[in-house]
Amino acid sequence: MKHLLAVCLAIPFVLLPVLAEEPAGKVISPVLQPFVDSNSLAGAVALVADKDKVLALEAVGFADIKGKKPMKTDAIFWIASMTKPITATALMILVDEGKVKLDDPIEKYLPEFKDLWVAVEQDKEHVLLKKPKSSVTIRQVLSHTSGMPFVSGMESPYLDQLSIRDAVRSYAITPLKTEPGTKYAYSNAGINTAGRIIEVVSGMSYEDFLQKRIFDPLGMKDSTFWPTEQQSARIALTYKPNKEKNGLESMPIAVFQHPLTDRKRHPLPGGGLFSTASDIGRFCQMLLNGGTLDGKRIVTESAVKEMAIKQTGDALKDNYGLGWAVTPDGFGHGGAYATNMTIDTKRGLVLVWMVQSAGGYPGDGGKAFPTFTKTAQDKFGTGK
Repeated sequence: MKHLLAVCLAIPFVLLPVLAEEPAGKVISPVLQPFVDSNSLAGAVALVADKDKVLALEAVGFADIKGKKPMKTDAIFWIASMTKPITATALMILVDEGKVKLDDPIEKYLPEFKDLWVAVEQDKEHVLLKKPKSSVTIRQVLSHTSGMPFVSGMESPYLDQLSIRDAVRSYAITPLKTEPGTKYAYSNAGINTAGRIIEVVSGMSYEDFLQKRIFDPLGMKDSTFWPTEQQSARIALTYKPNKEKNGLESMPIAVFQHPLTDRKRHPLPGGGLFSTASDIGRFCQMLLNGGTLDGKRIVTESAVKEMAIKQTGDALKDNYGLGWAVTPDGFGHGGAYATNMTIDTKRGLVLVWMVQSAGGYPGDGGKAFPTFTKTAQDKFGTGK
């Protein structure tokens, strides 16, 4: 289970309303079909957009191979760690409003973190603790430099079994792994802590804040922690390589309690959302537009720039912003089951890749995403 958790959520890396009809002509699906034909990819939904419109929205393959259920463009996927940038964007709304400062210590909002310790020696028989040299800041929890562990010991066997409040309390009694600000270490705990700060500062539940301040204004009608029965019927099955490594077999989302519709499950700021390519496309286009979409401002342009620049310091090689992996061409983020969203500022494009692939691909399935990316860039990049 620990291995699964480590794999599951540790992948760091708009549109005007999407029309009922997809953009004319197939560009992406023909280059992906060979991967489906070779049984190395079950199915995928791919979206390409610029800041003004959807350029391509296409589905290929199957949402359910055994049931022969074709993949459709409105299929729903567990986007896992792609939730992290959404959480970061929500917190930046509060930064814009002057209610939070990035360099505030988290203990300002969460007093339980006043008595943190950092582990300086640790083996199977002992742990040596000392007080950290500095407090953990909001900037550090958003950039994975807080020193927090990936998860706490209380988040087992399911990641959705604790409320955000209780999960964060479990982090407060768990020693830091490193001094704050000295090392990059991908951490669900840090992003979940950011989610709790949103609750404390806004006076709203984390999920209600996302709904009111991001999902509703952007028309993200299928983004949720609890898919309804109707939405559940649209969830693409998850596949992994079979034992022989020559095909695919389905598997459940093992880190969550089932049924997914059960509202007793708790939201997970670090990786709990389900969504569609169209919803994620609108979120990304808003950011490509500097924080606005359809005349509605979600965050300021300065907040977008802050999220999209390296926040991990000159001494660290890791290129991570605030909730986003950053590159010279833009910023983006992936999810546990190989989903991905990219905001390619160099070419003026949004790329959304939706699959449910766990544990890699058989055959050449790993080439499907790069094939999509190159095709989209060649066809739709600025100047094309």
